[in-house]
Amino acid sequence: MTGFEMVALTALGVGGATVVGALIGFLLKNITHKFSDIVLSFAAGVMLAAAVFGLIEPSYSYGEHDYGMGWGLLITVVGIFVGALCLNLTDKVVPHMHRLMGAESEPHKNTSLSKVLLFVMAIAIHNLPEGIAAGVGFGSDNTSQALIIAGGIALQNIPEGMVIIGPMLAAGVSKKRTFLCALATGLVEVVGTLIGYFAVSIATVVLPFALAFAGGTMLYVISDEMIPETHAHGGERGATYALLVGFCLMLAMDILLA
Repeated sequence: MTGFEMVALTALGVGGATVVGALIGFLLKNITHKFSDIVLSFAAGVMLAAAVFGLIEPSYSYGEHDYGMGWGLLITVVGIFVGALCLNLTDKVVPHMHRLMGAESEPHKNTSLSKVLLFVMAIAIHNLPEGIAAGVGFGSDNTSQALIIAGGIALQNIPEGMVIIGPMLAAGVSKKRTFLCALATGLVEVVGTLIGYFAVSIATVVLPFALAFAGGTMLYVISDEMIPETHAHGGERGATYALLVGFCLMLAMDILLA
């Protein structure tokens, strides 16, 4: 299998995870917050490990190798902050999950259609940099690390796909259109994955910065979106341990696959 074929299949897997989550959402319309929060927390731990070991650490190594002693750290730090700032600016235009849905005990009820559509659009927009992060990972030529990064992002997309369904159905959107909206958010991630891969392949000189940028976007998503969402419904302790399990699992995989 060629590198591009692997990236293409990974892109479909990452984007398809949202669709899988949407299908689960159709089957289990009354998903409890406790269940979705545990899944999302576990995904946050996976993404945290993937960001640190699969993106940020390689960014420093490549930077030191390509640009000389001292430059690797500077490039990595700048890349992390630029990635986070880009998502921060995006949030100012299109707020994401916990800001739109709030910390209500029953977020699926009394939700206006305009609010739901904004919620779906926000997920789609935030999926683009996540897809780019998955694609950039393959630019490092470390396939195992790249697959771990993509796996972490895909795992996070499952509960995201799940939470799209309830509000849209409650707002009167047909099942067909609801599914198409979930599919569209997944396709955005496929596009982002391909953009990240081709950007690094065409200009390998930007690899250290691109890796750090992708790591920064993932750290931002974890801290600003995923953790607040999982701590909004009273299950903080379970969510915290789920995050630690996800992180330690990816740490073990990183060591065993090294």
